[in-house]
Amino acid sequence: MREHDGPATQVEINIASQTLAVVENCETTHIFSVSTAGNGAGEENGSFCTPRGMHIIRAKIGHDAPANTVFIGRRPSGEIYHPELRQKYPDRDWILTRILWLSGCEPGRNRLGSVDTMRRYVYIHGTPDEVEMGVPGSHGCIRMRNQEVIFLFDLLKVGTPVLIDE
Repeated sequence: MREHDGPATQVEINIASQTLAVVENCETTHIFSVSTAGNGAGEENGSFCTPRGMHIIRAKIGHDAPANTVFIGRRPSGEIYHPELRQKYPDRDWILTRILWLSGCEPGRNRLGSVDTMRRYVYIHGTPDEVEMGVPGSHGCIRMRNQEVIFLFDLLKVGTPVLIDE
């Protein structure tokens, strides 16, 4: 990781290494394996790519929800994920446990118009345990293990900076 100037706590997501790092007071304190977009990096609406640049956590959704809670449209569906549910709905993009909704900070790059990260519904969220981490595979979001996204959710505040870089 590189030297940091800036906020006391921030998140750095590296698309090439498929990692998410928590940086506190200029020191990397946690590194997690993640899965970003199968289509790679990109900002355009409908691209199903992971957007680059500076973001913030705009909203936190799912406080105290049980692990593996299924979210549809950012609301708990009433379901708890299990492999049989996946067999019943094989084409579902599983958003589980917690949602950290990202908002771009760079107008024309990842904010406003056809490149707006928040309007693209890009999140850091939980995923089924059988989904492989460390390889791209999402539809644009940043997928994490459920227990790790719970830890991150509890650690971070709304407004925390999130840098997504290649």
